[in-house]
Amino acid sequence: MKARLPYIIGFLLLLGVEICIGVFYFSKFIRAYLGDVIVVWVIYCLIRSFMPKKTDSYLLALGILVFSFVVEFLQKIHIVDILGICNKLLRIIIGNGFAVEDLWCYAAGTLVTMAQIWIFRRIKSRRTS
Repeated sequence: MKARLPYIIGFLLLLGVEICIGVFYFSKFIRAYLGDVIVVWVIYCLIRSFMPKKTDSYLLALGILVFSFVVEFLQKIHIVDILGICNKLLRIIIGNGFAVEDLWCYAAGTLVTMAQIWIFRRIKSRRTS
């Protein structure tokens, strides 16, 4: 549990940031682009808080990227309408508009996540040696 605590805290903090971005209008750049970068981190922290320590962090980050792409392409075919989802919050979470820019933002979020993994592994290896 102790090893997962930073991920739980990270998830809660980043989720709070995402909610603030969704509720308050900061700017188009923050809402449209930065929010999509951060959502990758939110999902990573959430899943990492439940996964065993032995799980390959890089593979998890790539899996989240694939998941994000799948959700974006489902938006292209208007999956919320196909499924008949009327709940406003659920429609917002799933999304209803495809944008190629979102794919680039998810990729950027994944690259930042992988850079963070690499940096923390380097720091940890220096402490142990």
